[in-house]
Amino acid sequence: MNRKDDHIKGALNQSFKVNTFDEVRFLHEPLSATALNDVDTSVTCFNQAFSMPIYINAMTGGSIQGFEVNKRLAMLAKHFNLPLALGSIKAGLHSQRWAESFKIAREIYPEGFIMANMGGENDLYTARRAVELIDASLLQIHLNPVQELIMPEGDRDFNKISENIQQIGASLDVPVVVKEVGFGMTRETLEKLKGLGITHVDLSGRGGTNFASIENMRRTQPIDYLDDWGQSTVESLLEASNVEGLTIMASGGVRHPLDVIKALRLGASMVGMSGYFLKLVHHYTHEEAITQFNAFITDMKRLMALLGANTVDSLRTKPIVLSQNLVNYVQFRNLKGIL
Repeated sequence: MNRKDDHIKGALNQSFKVNTFDEVRFLHEPLSATALNDVDTSVTCFNQAFSMPIYINAMTGGSIQGFEVNKRLAMLAKHFNLPLALGSIKAGLHSQRWAESFKIAREIYPEGFIMANMGGENDLYTARRAVELIDASLLQIHLNPVQELIMPEGDRDFNKISENIQQIGASLDVPVVVKEVGFGMTRETLEKLKGLGITHVDLSGRGGTNFASIENMRRTQPIDYLDDWGQSTVESLLEASNVEGLTIMASGGVRHPLDVIKALRLGASMVGMSGYFLKLVHHYTHEEAITQFNAFITDMKRLMALLGANTVDSLRTKPIVLSQNLVNYVQFRNLKGIL
């Protein structure tokens, strides 16, 4: 089976019933003084207005199944005018056959905000080719040393990643987002990225699609003690609250509308989901997927009304309570300002 199809199969088989989003609670205020019809979910990011703070995050491409998934994701993104990130584009740059599995998204969604995605081991020349292949609105540079080191055929040399990020960020004609793939980031990493000239970061923490576990299933001798490596998305958001001057995007383990609302409260400008949308287009017809996500949007607005938040910005001031585990994390890491 194609490695990309292995990843799709592994992601579909994973479930995320519990993660650290459950350790964040809002305080109920029965005098919320708002109305559902007054709730406005629009946000501005990358100097562009979006009707809601949600994007479809990077998943796949580079296989026949990847073509079908990206086709269906593009159809859904077009219907809702959602930003859409495609999976790592390396295969599409090396093979015209697999290039179509990425280009299909732009063909279906010509007016859309579509993000190309590639690993940090790639240079500026490759970055420009990636953007050109799908006329990308933005480039995601993913950091995945955990996945690569577990992957049997993965990369083993990460020496030039910082140099590549700095050069690409300074030279590319479209915005650049540096993202993890499910292992989170600390404030130290965020400060380093800021020093490299990066202004937009997708934390992509532990709690969602687990590429350590997926790659371990592909190994004859699993390194399964790394399956729980890294910081959760909530921990990464707490870390990011102590770094100024960055636009923070959050993904990893976002299961439902309440997780979206919590991520926004903890400082995310936009929230990405991969597993949710992959399962949506895999298990449902296009019409059924539209119905499902319409319900998701309505529920998100209900939660904002419940909290008395007419806008996404107004969510930032709503009181929250953290579990003792998260309080301990905050204290041990000497983090400030989030509450």
